[in-house]
Amino acid sequence: MPAEDNTIHPFKVGFPEAELTELRRRVSATRWPERETVSDDSQGVRLAMMQDLARYWATDYDWRTCEAKLNSLPQFTTEIDGLDIHFIHVRSPHEDALPMIVTHGWPGSIIEQLKIIEPLTNPTAHGASAQDAFHLVIPSLPGHGFSAKPTATGWDPVRTARAWVVLMKHLGYTRFVAQGGDWGAAVTQAMGVQAPPELAGIHSNMPGTAPAAINQAVQRGDPPPPDLSAEEKIAYEQLSTFFAKHLAYAQIMSTRPQTMYGLADSPADLAAFMLDHGDGTGQPGLVEQVLRGTLNSPLTRDDLLDNITLYWLTNTGVSAARLYWENKADFFDAKPITIPYAISVFPDELYQAPRSWAERAYPGNLIHYNRLDRGGHFAAWEQPDLFAAEMRASFRTLR
Repeated sequence: MPAEDNTIHPFKVGFPEAELTELRRRVSATRWPERETVSDDSQGVRLAMMQDLARYWATDYDWRTCEAKLNSLPQFTTEIDGLDIHFIHVRSPHEDALPMIVTHGWPGSIIEQLKIIEPLTNPTAHGASAQDAFHLVIPSLPGHGFSAKPTATGWDPVRTARAWVVLMKHLGYTRFVAQGGDWGAAVTQAMGVQAPPELAGIHSNMPGTAPAAINQAVQRGDPPPPDLSAEEKIAYEQLSTFFAKHLAYAQIMSTRPQTMYGLADSPADLAAFMLDHGDGTGQPGLVEQVLRGTLNSPLTRDDLLDNITLYWLTNTGVSAARLYWENKADFFDAKPITIPYAISVFPDELYQAPRSWAERAYPGNLIHYNRLDRGGHFAAWEQPDLFAAEMRASFRTLR
């Protein structure tokens, strides 16, 4: 077996104009279904919203703006465990900055993290202290974005967690922290369980904190135990609702990802599926707020289309879905993590992790717990300034 190539290769994004022309053609040629038979989004993404988004996507949206934004950043690839991994690597101008690897989720990508790069690497330009600076590494998950697509089974969050440690060591970092939400939370928490000596601590905005009995009960659909506090009861009901009503997208990907050929063949199908998953804000409600401009967030319609278009151009709808098939761990149960752990709770997350569960799960290593007043599942994307402030506060004691 040939030795692995540890070389770091510079990377630039560049799609031929013919691919963008074909995307616009396919969007314009979408064969639409009839209108939903209800007056709300209880049957899924509403026809009027999708047609309005498609009109903009086919006529006014400009992928080249996103491409230029990506190419203004230092991007690279390197081989890890036989797979080419793509990542953004931005070093802070402050040499003693803390290295941090930040992992996106689904249906996200590195697009999620673009707005946090400048505040975290250059804090003095954003009203923060030089002592709070980070060197940032933002990888694309295997099968997502510009990372290679696995051709064999085995690339689950546990394997990816090991790969991320190798990546940081490839870059010369001997001490670093890790952050993640969604799949990024699964990978980051797996890193915390593995506890490599280089990993000083982790942060999650979708932490696993539920006691084992609670995690099993919500998946069975049991009523809440009578001894829960008010905060715990809210979290219990949120988890129960998620498992009962918002999990269909994950069930199809975790059991039959290869069946989803529409994600590779139809831009409209890819967009609708990505927009209509079970976010705590009640997807596609968040999306409609973005499109109407009523969400208290800098997230825009172009941000959404940047992310969707990245999936289309890289043809990663199905390869990304396979991560659900690979995963064997529960998302929300407390993990055997003993290294320093920081938690931020955003109000529109799938569930608001109670402080009591967090303290019980991580009694000697919970270094930060904070509840925010706005923001949701894609915290770095939706509320980059709040997210950056949380990163500074979370890891201040580890510097």
